[in-house]
Amino acid sequence: MTPHVEPDPQAGAAVKAADRAHVFHSWSAQGLIDPLAVAGAEGSYFWDYDGNRYLDFTSGLVYTNIGYQHPRVVAAIQEQAAKLTTFAPAFAIDVRSEAARLIAERTPGDLNKIFFTNGGAEAVENAVRMARLHTGRHKVLSAFRSYHGATSTAINLTGDPRRWASDTGTAGVVRFWAPFLYRSAFYAETEQQECERALQHLEDTIAFEGPQNIAAIVLETVPGTAGIMTPPPGYLAGVRAICDAYGIVFVLDEVMAGFGRTGTWFAAEHFDVVPDLMTFAKGVNSGYVPLGGVAISEEIAATFETRPYPGGLTYSGHPLACAAAVATIQVMEDEKVVEHAARIGETVLGPGLRELAERHPSVGEVRGMGAFWALDLVKNKETREPLVPYNASGAANAPMAAFGAAAKKHGLWPFINMNRTHAVPACNVSEAEAKEGLAALDAALSVADEHTV
Repeated sequence: MTPHVEPDPQAGAAVKAADRAHVFHSWSAQGLIDPLAVAGAEGSYFWDYDGNRYLDFTSGLVYTNIGYQHPRVVAAIQEQAAKLTTFAPAFAIDVRSEAARLIAERTPGDLNKIFFTNGGAEAVENAVRMARLHTGRHKVLSAFRSYHGATSTAINLTGDPRRWASDTGTAGVVRFWAPFLYRSAFYAETEQQECERALQHLEDTIAFEGPQNIAAIVLETVPGTAGIMTPPPGYLAGVRAICDAYGIVFVLDEVMAGFGRTGTWFAAEHFDVVPDLMTFAKGVNSGYVPLGGVAISEEIAATFETRPYPGGLTYSGHPLACAAAVATIQVMEDEKVVEHAARIGETVLGPGLRELAERHPSVGEVRGMGAFWALDLVKNKETREPLVPYNASGAANAPMAAFGAAAKKHGLWPFINMNRTHAVPACNVSEAEAKEGLAALDAALSVADEHTV
């Protein structure tokens, strides 16, 4: 694939100048960033105004599950705009109902009611509100090494440094350690030990916080930005059992892991577990129009059968977003995108990344499934010391910055968080594209290797 526009550096400079003058970017010190001016995108690639093309191994922010500009989804948005561009959420709208039906058909268990939001953070906000109202309790438990969004409740639930500046310390959230054998908080040596000790730790936390006070446990089914740590066998089932024992609502956050990312419609399928509430966003319509939501169990939905639910959004179930969701789900079915993600993970990405780990001293561990992988980069494989310190910036983050620059030089746009790089291409990435990405990673990891000891 080649860029669909002729290089135009002057136009790119104008775009960047306007951005620098007026756009306030998230998670950034505004004067220290240099955003790339993007001229276009299609499939697994995007390009700038200088004609440089990049294979996107970030899927935007892990949401373009069917790639950029899929013609069927673009057409569906255009057709919906011509028919009914927008309408208030209190009305029954055909495309909204159809999107809800298609999502509910794919969620596990009895998660048959769909509350639409504009994105993942709002989905988490509303899931927690539902759990608190359903139980009459206030405390919520969430894990360190997690990300749930940047709105008030969601950021307090988050277990990474992005929370620190906004953590009120009074949001009713208690954090605990979820399982992660490679950097075990429990001194475990096997997955079984890690699972058993993590569950005991969770139950101890509940006991000391008072189970009668706890409304919900919120977990990413497979933590995303925090490192793609696939939970050990039995862990999520164990959490489900603990929730049942104490009357706690079990919330699974599938904002990043859902809609084919792990090789199933939802990651919960891998672990044969059904939560009480499930949040989603991102891949539901490949990010083409903002959309998220909460899938709700029959029991919790019944709480609000005659009691009004005190929550809502002006754009809940926006027709353009729902049209994009309907088209995206249909594309994923017709083109077998979910099955493809599972296969590309098993036959190309997984084996290829593990082969890189064998050759590069900077790769401590490879984790993942489907189109959802992480490389844990280290200074030393024996000590497992991260390649850069936790939450490093500036000079301390130089090794990861050098790795990222090398990846871009070889035509790959990498997903980098702390000492990790994630391989999270579109779920329909081709075998040739996946191998192209692996080759670029191979070259970039040679730069990371220079910082090992």
